[in-house]
Amino acid sequence: MKALALEAQKRTITGRKVKNLRNKGVLPGTVYGKATEPISVQIDASAFADTFKQTGETGLINLTIDKDVHPVLIKNVQRDPVTNLPTHLEFHQVNLKEKIHANVPIVLIGESQAIKEKVGTLLLLLSEIEVEALPTDLPEHIEVDISNLVNVNDHFMVKELIMPVGVTLLTDPEIVVVKIGALLAPEPEPTPTPAEGEALQGEKEEEAKVEGEKKETAEEKKEAPEKPEETPKKE
Repeated sequence: MKALALEAQKRTITGRKVKNLRNKGVLPGTVYGKATEPISVQIDASAFADTFKQTGETGLINLTIDKDVHPVLIKNVQRDPVTNLPTHLEFHQVNLKEKIHANVPIVLIGESQAIKEKVGTLLLLLSEIEVEALPTDLPEHIEVDISNLVNVNDHFMVKELIMPVGVTLLTDPEIVVVKIGALLAPEPEPTPTPAEGEALQGEKEEEAKVEGEKKETAEEKKEAPEKPEETPKKE
């Protein structure tokens, strides 16, 4: 992938005042490197977003700082925990003739018949791999074709990945990248044990018996004749 160009300016604003930069659509950042002292920079937020969509953390960027071009990789993007918008950028200046270690994302392609027919669920167990390469040889991502995963427990391992020329795999080759897992069956509703069932039936019978007795007593009282009042005898 060809290096993309991005412009930055040296930054003199630090501390809490960088909030004013963000309000103006400008992101604060820092450039690090073995052969250079840290440089505080500021970059247009919109321009950075467009570049980051294309490069991710493995694409090479020619970062121009006051007319000086620095080959860099995006090392870290700090984000606001609420809005998820970038708040600070970190760039790693690289030597184009020196190999580096980098994490490359895994991208799934194709369609699994097991998923299409809903006989299994797709489990992505590894989202990125570690590789070694020259900055100019770093791939944007590594593709994994899942169309050959047709049954539950079918899987794809790191050792099956195809590495581009000039890229050395550093991740353990025996790790599973993606697999088809079994569908989770819904949990059955709990049923009462025989003892619980018998106890519940006994309680219901006892309640019915008590209600019956109350009803019979009420009916007996209703049907019983009232005793006439006794009149006093005349002497």
